[in-house]
Amino acid sequence: MGILNKRIAVLPGDGIGPEVCHEAIRVLEAVAERFGHKFEFEKYLMGACAIDATGNPLPDETLDACLEADAILLGAIGDPKYDNDPSAKVRPEQGLLRLRKSLGLFANIRPVTAYEVLLEHSPLKNDRIAGADMLIFRELTGGVYFGEKGRTADSAYDNCTYSREEIERIAQLAFQAAATRRKKLTLVDKANVLETSRLWREVVQGIAKGYPEVAVDYLFVDNAAMQLILNPKQFDVILTENMFGDILSDEASVIAGSLGLLPSASVGKLVSLFEPIHGSYPQAKGKGIANPIAAILSAAMMLEHFGLQEEADLVKEAVQYALEKKVLTPELNSHSPYTTEQVGTFISYCVLDGAETGPYKYNMEVGLSTII
Repeated sequence: MGILNKRIAVLPGDGIGPEVCHEAIRVLEAVAERFGHKFEFEKYLMGACAIDATGNPLPDETLDACLEADAILLGAIGDPKYDNDPSAKVRPEQGLLRLRKSLGLFANIRPVTAYEVLLEHSPLKNDRIAGADMLIFRELTGGVYFGEKGRTADSAYDNCTYSREEIERIAQLAFQAAATRRKKLTLVDKANVLETSRLWREVVQGIAKGYPEVAVDYLFVDNAAMQLILNPKQFDVILTENMFGDILSDEASVIAGSLGLLPSASVGKLVSLFEPIHGSYPQAKGKGIANPIAAILSAAMMLEHFGLQEEADLVKEAVQYALEKKVLTPELNSHSPYTTEQVGTFISYCVLDGAETGPYKYNMEVGLSTII
């Protein structure tokens, strides 16, 4: 792959979003410097900050910029003043749902890895999670979240609808991924109760015929939720609908030991979006304690999307080195923690010149860190 010039729309969002986005951008800038690429970053409002500024969680300017960009980097959205007010007419999440729908972001892809050096941070037993490595494909623009909604004074409803086309397009991506991994795909549904789940099974069984090398199994969502805790190593690629995927992918975060380690990509017809799966964590805003690694790994997924596998692998190796050297924020290193900025600096430095990382870590420890 030659030299690339890419425009990246940055949506820092709310809470810790701007802080973790800043470190992901610095790592991407380090990649650009080392490999000669050019990444142009432009920031736009979305979420609670956009409501405060414009009254709209997704201003037209932001949507237009996203449609014109080569990729989107999102921090996090959400604010307690909306979370704690069920009567709020305009909410930050409405901006995210509209963005997904407007951009056709139909597949959310979440890798979940149990890092050997962090097994102690998971509430699960080490022998159960060691070696766990899965990829969750969550359908993102259909299902109950986007179905017809309504309520009266005493009742409410949320309809769940899926078309064959919606299922086929994400199932194809999931099978393609499974074919390059350990060749196992698990469809998670509730086909014993839901008509939509029965359609999912029917479509997946048809597509499976084109991938004879991929073993396919089927789990009801309640059993899948239990199996994720009992034996997560059994999973390779998990494919599921919107709400089930939302719940299961967050449940799977305990395998990694922290939501702060889990990246995601949302891909579709027009442009793809990359974001950490953690929330806006408003309690940590401005304190320098937010873990930027999930945002940095999301940037690595962006590099893979651009076809820059060597660059993405280098970022992942730098993250691995930070984990091994315990250059981590307080949630993962309570004894001698580093700040959000220091973790980002360390990883950026590793990307630029890994050979000097050892002395650089010492400089950081004595308060002499060089900010790239």
